[in-house]
Amino acid sequence: MSRVEEIEEAIDRLGPEEFRRIAGWVREREQQRWDQQLDSDTSSGKLDFLFEEAERESKEGLLRDWPPSK
Repeated sequence: MSRVEEIEEAIDRLGPEEFRRIAGWVREREQQRWDQQLDSDTSSGKLDFLFEEAERESKEGLLRDWPPSK
């Protein structure tokens, strides 16, 4: 049995309050990892194409406000 399977089985045995706690913990860690990856990708230049595209479309007048005005 893998570690993941052991963890899954342990989670299945949790009561409702313990499950909510672990679910919140996992969501927080997932968000932290997402933020770290985004920071890393930004610092390394992997996302430069997005900035270049936005600048080009801005100059061409193709950008719209978000959220759209009502």
